[in-house]
Amino acid sequence: MKVIRGKEFTTSTAWTGEDIANMGGIKTKIRWTDQPYKWHTNYGEEVFVVLDGTVEMFYKEENVEKSVLLNTGDIFFASVGTEHFASPQGEVRLLIVEDEKSA
Repeated sequence: MKVIRGKEFTTSTAWTGEDIANMGGIKTKIRWTDQPYKWHTNYGEEVFVVLDGTVEMFYKEENVEKSVLLNTGDIFFASVGTEHFASPQGEVRLLIVEDEKSA
């Protein structure tokens, strides 16, 4: 049994956090950041849930760069092969669900 207060979660280094569970190869983790990530493509599907803060998520569709602003409670789903990166607007807390082979 574990309780994590998502809006209070913090670490000292961007994009670090805690791995919450591994359920048959599907990892759930919480991350804190105040810095953008890099463009990347995962080998599996990935779900981002904004627990606190605002994130501009950049992604490419048919090689065209697009973005969407995600606020607290919003969810972004990256299908297999979706090139993307997250750019937080200040401090954010994210719940990330992905195949353990995707990372």
